[in-house]
Amino acid sequence: MRIVRPGGLSEREIEAWRELRVKAGGPANPFMEPEFTRAVAEVRPRSRVAVWWEDDEPVGFFPFEKGPLGRGRAIGFGVSDSQGAVLRPGLRPGARALLRACGLAVWEFDNLEDGQPVFEGAAAESFASPVIDVGEGYAAYEALLRAQSPKFLKTTLAKERRLGRQADGDVRFVFDERDPAALDTLMEWKSAQYRRTGRGDRFAQGWITGLVRRLHELRAPGCSGVLSVLYVGDRPIAAHFGLRSATVLSCWFPAYDPEFAKYSPGLVLHLRMAEAAAAAGIGMLDLGRGAAEYKDSLKTGESTVYEGAVVRPGALGALHWLRREPPLRVHRFVRTRPALAARGRAALNALARLRGHR
Repeated sequence: MRIVRPGGLSEREIEAWRELRVKAGGPANPFMEPEFTRAVAEVRPRSRVAVWWEDDEPVGFFPFEKGPLGRGRAIGFGVSDSQGAVLRPGLRPGARALLRACGLAVWEFDNLEDGQPVFEGAAAESFASPVIDVGEGYAAYEALLRAQSPKFLKTTLAKERRLGRQADGDVRFVFDERDPAALDTLMEWKSAQYRRTGRGDRFAQGWITGLVRRLHELRAPGCSGVLSVLYVGDRPIAAHFGLRSATVLSCWFPAYDPEFAKYSPGLVLHLRMAEAAAAAGIGMLDLGRGAAEYKDSLKTGESTVYEGAVVRPGALGALHWLRREPPLRVHRFVRTRPALAARGRAALNALARLRGHR
């Protein structure tokens, strides 16, 4: 095994990584491609990849970020929606031995993909990640929505028609918008949404903003940035930025102009994204971990992701465990009690409103 900066991967290694993902047979999630790891490395200098070689062939890859005191995290931790190792079938390194070889005391993950046997037993919690299956085409998906969410679909389509009648300009949708100004608008909306709801503003972190801009420019078979925009005339009213492979669109950052909220432009946008994705040969939209009413209305099924950590025995491992576990247990306690979670959200929203009036 060798440890290398992502930018130091050879073309042979990158191609082997891609081939291993294809042979794995699961969803071709773009977050698991080498291009995503290399993009993260451009804004997160502590990014590394462990590479296994056997018989003069690269047979495995483990991307990670290495912090102080041996603290390791999944690549792009906090924003990446699919994480783990990319290994040849049958290659099963021990998780703690892997950490030792990488110089890590702990490795944390928050969206470990399903089917990662190396890290079995390390997950503390599992989460549903809603998906939209458009493999049979958009018409089949819309027919399914008419059966399972008839009120939602009828209301959303009616709002789309009303927007078309009342808007000052033609309503149009662009699936893959290349204008960076539209991306700036999306990030401004999203930042405002984070602040309005009392959440931490991800786009206040320079590395996340830089990563999104790099990915918007990225064009690779397994990982391309896709900015989708709903316009009224030349004015964007809803937008989404995500990553796509040949067959999967990973939904990431959606937002809309609150001035048009009565038309539910975010929901209209997602329907048009599903339609365009199906036309482009994409079979699945992954809406990402986290409960949301709109996801429940749009989804056709769910995948599973995991949160947890591998901890090596020793003083540093114990230190990281003590730092990590107490707040996680508090979050878990609140999350599993809907009434308490609702009060917490209300408190966050009230705090955000108070901050806005200062």
